[in-house]
Amino acid sequence: MTREEFSVSASNLVDRVKELLHEGNVTRIIVKDEQGKALLEIPVTVGVIGTILAPWLAALGVIAALATNCRIVVERRE
Repeated sequence: MTREEFSVSASNLVDRVKELLHEGNVTRIIVKDEQGKALLEIPVTVGVIGTILAPWLAALGVIAALATNCRIVVERRE
């Protein structure tokens, strides 16, 4: 398992998470605030469909409205 970390502005948060989900080898996405506190953890399983992700993306929209900058930690399977 490998971990990557990205820094994104709140306005790009939802779009960046959608991009990561479409890559296919992501197993978990963690959204953190500027201080490193985890705001949201999204477990990603093989075969996830859009209707399952809709509530997660709505929650990301709320986080984006409240935060200015976020960090996304991505866990990938090798």
